[in-house]
Parts: sequence; structure tokens; C-alpha cells
Amino acid sequence: MTYAFLTVGLELLLGLGIALLLQKRTRFNNFVSIMLLMPLMTAPALASLMWKLMTNPGFGILSYFASLIGLEDFRWASDPSTAMLTVVLVDIWVYTPFIMILLLAGLRSLPQQPFEAAALDGVPRLFVFWRITLPMLTPFLLTATLFRVIESIQQFDIIYAMTQGGPGDKLTVFQVEAYLNFFQSTNVGRSAALLMILWAITYILSNIFIKNWLRLRERQRGEA
Repeated sequence: MTYAFLTVGLELLLGLGIALLLQKRTRFNNFVSIMLLMPLMTAPALASLMWKLMTNPGFGILSYFASLIGLEDFRWASDPSTAMLTVVLVDIWVYTPFIMILLLAGLRSLPQQPFEAAALDGVPRLFVFWRITLPMLTPFLLTATLFRVIESIQQFDIIYAMTQGGPGDKLTVFQVEAYLNFFQSTNVGRSAALLMILWAITYILSNIFIKNWLRLRERQRGEA
């Protein structure tokens, strides 16, 4: 759950920030948004392999940059204290574009009348964001959160490709432990039980998000 909380929280903040920067329809913004989608087109396992090479202590480009700021022999995914950080960075790089493009579509689809009225009245931008933009964007935020929470809870490719659940059992999450139990220990019963627990958690969270999304939609229809 720590992994899901960190990745989804940071991806929502970054995705929303980038979407706000690219909200205006210009050729440059459209080009940048297309380029930012490139990581999303990369298979998570392939992206993890690329990051594993870049964070290699011997020849990795990111390890070189870390040494320039005084972090000599930075161990990245092979150190228990930084393994979570490394895997979260990979997840953010791969999936932030998904949230960005979803929120960007939401921002560009919002009705312009409230914003035009606020501009005529000289309402501060920060007030407009908190009182107009964010409430109207909430259904899109809930949708993005639902998809990413489910994906993060079930994440296997990035975690296993980067750390194999290690160092030690630092990143031995449900799906990794189920995989190890099935293929290494041939403990089919324990593996199936872990996957059932994972399914139950996903089911409960999905129902919570969907119920809140439906309630919010009904409230907005009533206000309209």
C-alpha cells in the first residue's frame, strides 16, 4: 500500500501540474503533450530494464549525475533504503503521462463561461483554481485515481524487473510474493490465497471510488 500511495499521489500532483501548463491549445503545447506520452508507450518491463541500466553503479548515466552532486556509489534499487524510491521513480516516469493526458482532456472540456465571468470580475487565479477548476475537474481526478490505484496495487512488472522483491523482502508485495511462492516454492495454495486477498482489496477500493464518482455526478447534475 505504501508503494500505491506514493506513486498515485505523486503522479496526480505531477500530472495535474503538467496538464495545467499545457491547458491552452497551441501547436507547441500539443507537440509537448504528444512527446510526453512516449514513456506510456513503453512496456513497463522494458522501461524497468532501461532504468536498471541507467542506475547501474558502474556505468549508469543517473549514477554519474548522482556522483556529480556528491552521492558517490549510490546503490539505487540494490539498497534497502533507496529501493522504494527507485521503483517509485520508474513508475512515475511510465504512468504520469496517463494522468496528464486524462486531466488535460478534462481541463479542455470544461465550460468556459465560469472562467470568463471570473476574469471579468478580476477574481484571483488561485481562487479560480480552488473554487472553480478543481471542483469541476474532480470527476476526472477520481477516474484517474481509480485506474492508477488499481494498477499500482497490482503492479508486478516494474517491481520484479527492478528488484525481484528485494533487497531482502523490502518490495515483496502481494503479487511478487504470489509469483515467488508459485514458481520458486511451488506453494500453489499460498499463492492463490495472496491473489485472492489482492483481488478483494482491489474490489473494495473500486467500489468505493465508483460510488463516490456516481454520487458526485448526481450532485453536479442536480446543481446544473
